[in-house]
Amino acid sequence: MNLRELRIENLRVLAQVELAPAPGWNIFTGSNGAGKTSLLEAAYLLSHGRSFRTSVREALARDGSGGYSVFGEIERSGGRVRVGLARTARGLDARIDGAEVPIGELLRQTAVLCFEPGSHELIAGTSEERRRYLDWGVFHVEHEFLPTWRRYQRALKQRNILLRRLASPAELDPWDHELARAAAPLAAMRRSYFDALVPHVRLLLVDLLPELGEPMIEFDPGFDDTQSLVRVLADRLERDLARGHTGRGPHRADWALGFAAARRRDHLSRGQQKLSAFAFVLAQARLFAERAGEWPLICLDDLASEVDAEHQRRVLRAVAATRAQVFLTGTEESSALAEAVGAPARFHVEHGRVARQG
Repeated sequence: MNLRELRIENLRVLAQVELAPAPGWNIFTGSNGAGKTSLLEAAYLLSHGRSFRTSVREALARDGSGGYSVFGEIERSGGRVRVGLARTARGLDARIDGAEVPIGELLRQTAVLCFEPGSHELIAGTSEERRRYLDWGVFHVEHEFLPTWRRYQRALKQRNILLRRLASPAELDPWDHELARAAAPLAAMRRSYFDALVPHVRLLLVDLLPELGEPMIEFDPGFDDTQSLVRVLADRLERDLARGHTGRGPHRADWALGFAAARRRDHLSRGQQKLSAFAFVLAQARLFAERAGEWPLICLDDLASEVDAEHQRRVLRAVAATRAQVFLTGTEESSALAEAVGAPARFHVEHGRVARQG
């Protein structure tokens, strides 16, 4: 997949930007606050419907603008498609080739993965971060994932309302069965994807963090998925009623990372967490390429400030070995970049304006 054109209006400091990225590496340099990261956010929005920096969509709009818009022309193996996402007074407006579509259809067209200063939260943060990461990958390989996930969320919401009202088992029973009907395929899809992902992660971790020894990667579906969720919920009913929410199910899914020399994620240094997060991001890109037959766009935000020089070289070599289009930002080009990348397209970003160099 290549992003052939990117147009941005009123996204943070970017009032109006039109960009024609190169198919390979694209390097964006400029001072802090110039708008480099916002360029990556724009591409990421087309793939995830949200920013990697904030969950508040309204916060992305340029001061005084009242909204923002991002449009891109995507080249995939099946041809070219124009996609757009705009924040307006009535909410999010998603379009494909000019026609309004549900946001899920838009997100299926574009694949963007990003390694950025907050990526260590994938390892050190909450389970919600890890579920979101996992679900993005499942969404792109399982067409039934989104409707199944939505069905589960609707049932979960209704069951939690009844729990807070101290409903009787008879009132809860139909929602327990509805929850279970969605939980089984949801957990199966996640487990299947995770099992396919792990070999790619393991190879990258061994290369990036050999000093930590053998990686240990485990998936937790959020409940005992060898039995029906109905049985699990029945066994936990008193606890769920006391707490007012459903304690087990796919909404509690998580995965864990450890190493022979660091059994738990909180035993890892911040640098090791970042490199582990990168391994998961690039592994997801590799699996996407394996399944889709084309690479997602890979974004590397401010890599030089996040990773030491030797590990920068390892990260850049790993990305350079792919056939992906790459967006990389920094205040300046590092020496490690010149070693890994031959002839990138270079752009300078200043005060929200982007100019190609050379």
